[in-house]
Amino acid sequence: MEIRVIICPIDFSSISVRTYRHALSLAEHYQAKLLAVHVIEEWRYSSADFAASAHDLNEFYRGLHEVGSRRLREFVKNHTHNELDPELIVERGSTSDSILTLAETQKADVLVMGTHGQRGFDRLVLGSTTDRVMRTAPRPVIVVPPQDTMALGDDLHSIRHLKRILFCADFSTNSEGALRYAISVADEYDAELILVHVLEDGPSPDKVEENKAKAMDQLNGLLPADPLRKIRTAVRIGKPYRELIRYAQEEQPDLAAMGVRGRGALDIAVFGSTTYRVMQLGACPVLAVHV
Repeated sequence: MEIRVIICPIDFSSISVRTYRHALSLAEHYQAKLLAVHVIEEWRYSSADFAASAHDLNEFYRGLHEVGSRRLREFVKNHTHNELDPELIVERGSTSDSILTLAETQKADVLVMGTHGQRGFDRLVLGSTTDRVMRTAPRPVIVVPPQDTMALGDDLHSIRHLKRILFCADFSTNSEGALRYAISVADEYDAELILVHVLEDGPSPDKVEENKAKAMDQLNGLLPADPLRKIRTAVRIGKPYRELIRYAQEEQPDLAAMGVRGRGALDIAVFGSTTYRVMQLGACPVLAVHV
């Protein structure tokens, strides 16, 4: 996976700081171009805001753009710890649509985004910008959860080095495609790669070991031929998202990688998905690959 252009959306929330620092570290490692993007969503501003701050609509929009640009410059100045010089972009419109358009026009190789942990009714009605981008963008998306506390620590000048990559395998076509990215990142950082598969609850006790052995054979069949790589495999039993989160807590990976399935929007909103739940409840960034 060659990374030349990285897009990092910023909304000035606390999670934006963590997300931006992950993007900075990635850009520094790959010597990539970093685009720091802020999108102004006009629907958030009422007519009262307009009447009090401008005489005409164009002036009002220019004012919003100037404020957004100033805040973005200040944010980048306060949180850039190295000599990288990110390109600053301020857009106006739908956040998800703007990010997807930029990813296309800028030929981005990866997007780094945060998730605020919204669930339930808010997610059903409004959806999640990160979720919409993740399920639509043809590029990989690294999603940084609000619980991520292990990767960077409190030092603003620390650089994140990936030492352990956790790959969540479900043996689907999406999963196999995502594995190529996980292997590439592990090779780039000389990191340990762990392949884990979760068997759903259900097999009778006398079939458990047999099913685990079959799953282990499938995992081993996914392994690259290079014996020099640091690779482990594991099979767990239970609810996939619970076991993946539990396993991640045990192994403390710096990054988890998963394939994203193209399920219907309503189905995802109501019932969730393993990928979504791991992102919301886990404690490490997730590389989501839509294959």
